[in-house]
Amino acid sequence: MELTDLRVFLRIAEEGNITRAAEQLGYVQSNVTARVKKLENELGVPLFNRHSNGVTLTEKGRMFQDYACTIINLSEEAVRAVQEQPYPSGSLAIGVVDTLHCGHFIQSLSDYQNMYPDVTLSLLTGSSSELITQVLNYQLDGAFVTGTIPPKLVADYIEEDEVMLLTKSNEQPFPDLAVTKWAVAPAGCPFRSALEAWLLSEGIPLTNMIEVSSLETQLSIVRSGLAAALLPSSVLSGEYANMGSYSIPEAFRHTSTSLVRRNDRFRNKAFSAFAELVKVNFEMKGRS
Repeated sequence: MELTDLRVFLRIAEEGNITRAAEQLGYVQSNVTARVKKLENELGVPLFNRHSNGVTLTEKGRMFQDYACTIINLSEEAVRAVQEQPYPSGSLAIGVVDTLHCGHFIQSLSDYQNMYPDVTLSLLTGSSSELITQVLNYQLDGAFVTGTIPPKLVADYIEEDEVMLLTKSNEQPFPDLAVTKWAVAPAGCPFRSALEAWLLSEGIPLTNMIEVSSLETQLSIVRSGLAAALLPSSVLSGEYANMGSYSIPEAFRHTSTSLVRRNDRFRNKAFSAFAELVKVNFEMKGRS
């Protein structure tokens, strides 16, 4: 079994089509087909179901996909480990959930690039579930996510925050939940889930809402008075510092944002230095 065969298998599984996989890999289709057949013969089981529109993984194929991905990533990790410089360098890909406190995060990025100019930094935003998947799939070195952390990940830093009901201004009374319109993120957002659970406990369905994918848009909608929102108190800064904020029941009031990574044996110096700087900067913020 060769690493090239595993890479071919994984690309076909991703594309769901042998022709497209061959094009992506720069191989002729016959070569790709032969490698798949060779791999299936070695394993003694079919890995793909063939059909007119392409291929899909068999049950054994899905099982093998996890192992193949681990083997490929371990081989790449071994190369990075032996080639790593004695100082932070190379590439560093970090995911950022939209609700992260932007001001202190951007300051951490600026400090990091000034301290470690040999690191090429890239950022990707998304929901917590999307970012967790990308960390587990080795697409990101680490990510800031909100809510529960799966067992395969570890957190190098956790910041606790309070979830609050936000309105246009504190001059308004506590809103009537039965008639309030809400600005919410797409399904899967932990703050939307907390809002749904809270309203459900009050016997109110979450139907009167405006769904938006951007935190900035959510906050602008709330500041305009068009809707209310359930968000962490850390967003109340800068131009949004004077918005109305109200405590909610204890059961729905607490959240945490964590900087997570895979629980690998190898931790590159670029990520280790980043995690340490984030910890220092955010702790300084908490004391200020």
